[in-house]
Amino acid sequence: MSNPMSKLSLRLRIFLFFCLIALGGTAIVLGALWVGHARALATTPANGFVFAGILASFGFVALTTGVWLLFDENVAKPIERLSARLRTRAHAGTGTTVDKDAARYLGDLAPAADAITAALSENAVSTAQRIANETARLTAEKTQLTALLTEIPVATLLINADDQIVLYDGQAAEVLAQQAVPRLNAPLADYFDPASIKAARTAMNKGGKEINRPLEGLDGQQSYDARFKPMQGGGYMMIIDAAHIEISPEAARPLVYDFDLMQGRGTAKLDETPIGKLTFTVFDTETTGLLPHKDEIVQIGAVRVVNGRIVPGEVIDQLVDPRRPIPPASTKVHKVTDAMVAGQPGIARAGRQFHCFARDSVIVAHNAPFDMAFLQRHKGRMGVVWDHPILDTVLLSAVLFGASETHTLDALCERLDVTIPEALRHTALGDARATAEVLVRMLPMLEARGLTTFGAVIAETRRHGRLLEDLN
Repeated sequence: MSNPMSKLSLRLRIFLFFCLIALGGTAIVLGALWVGHARALATTPANGFVFAGILASFGFVALTTGVWLLFDENVAKPIERLSARLRTRAHAGTGTTVDKDAARYLGDLAPAADAITAALSENAVSTAQRIANETARLTAEKTQLTALLTEIPVATLLINADDQIVLYDGQAAEVLAQQAVPRLNAPLADYFDPASIKAARTAMNKGGKEINRPLEGLDGQQSYDARFKPMQGGGYMMIIDAAHIEISPEAARPLVYDFDLMQGRGTAKLDETPIGKLTFTVFDTETTGLLPHKDEIVQIGAVRVVNGRIVPGEVIDQLVDPRRPIPPASTKVHKVTDAMVAGQPGIARAGRQFHCFARDSVIVAHNAPFDMAFLQRHKGRMGVVWDHPILDTVLLSAVLFGASETHTLDALCERLDVTIPEALRHTALGDARATAEVLVRMLPMLEARGLTTFGAVIAETRRHGRLLEDLN
């Protein structure tokens, strides 16, 4: 049976709230005066009036609280949920439908919102089909180009004027991997001797033409024959003889690039940097238990987000030997066994690898204090300082969807149409990938709320810091 109250218009419903305040207030005053009058007859008039005033005050407080709870549950919260869903639909590109049952007391607002989103979706579908056709054509061309570059025995990198990597091909990925994990937007000095780079760039700029120079690896053990060719508009191309580099058939090494990085890092302070221009390292850990002060990491998974896009191939999926037995209860959750971690790096080496991977980026995690506590505890053994700026998707969720909503990773994925394959759930890389996809969908939603810079986002998330205290 349908609730007749749900058929009332929003204006009439709000009018009834005011009627409840008026009628309830009148009843409280009359009741207080009646009780006060009876008390005045039994004692003194002053005593009766004071008692009536006290009763009326308590009555008004109770009435106000009751009306506020009704208004919050039936009007304020549904409006907040509806606006969050509309923003998710508009800015995150999800197919989330409007929950008309949750907004049943908002009159025609929910059906009207659902109607307009449905109409926009129909237009979006036809537009998306045209984009998909063009994307398929471009993808085919990129595949052909990647295959062509793979057959040429040279490693190709495009470097911007700030000596940061803008493009690398499959062979270049193998060359870079000899020093550290390949990363877009990473300084070239993370892989090669800075003195060698400076000398080559100085000679190239002085002559204004292509030069050949030896290049020393950062580890001091590898040496490469490299060509440096200046590019119009700044930056240069670096070509390394990779005839001796063998690419593993199993290694997915696509042509990785982002030409927006040719503009360089700029001079803006971090707090003033647009959130869409930041580089993020999104990570997750699996552990032997839930106590950061005594348990250990058994797996680290991480992906990188550059200019609002997840970079394919730039990942860490590292098992870690905790140097202790993994409790069966923990293995049941993340499927990591003692046999799997045997012979794997300890936290000191794995932590240093992740620290290098996350260099010059904002670290992102879901409930970041929990994961960072494990890393901070072992920073002395790693020989690093964890001073990266940090964003937490729990707090971003509270900013966008309201503190009263559920902020688990599963809830966020459902809200933002992110699918976690069951085989990857509760694996470090699987959860890191899901968190990254959630982040990518949240960024345009934050910008639509006027939170366009990193400083503005951090300031807003601090208002919800209590959520993390409750979680931990």
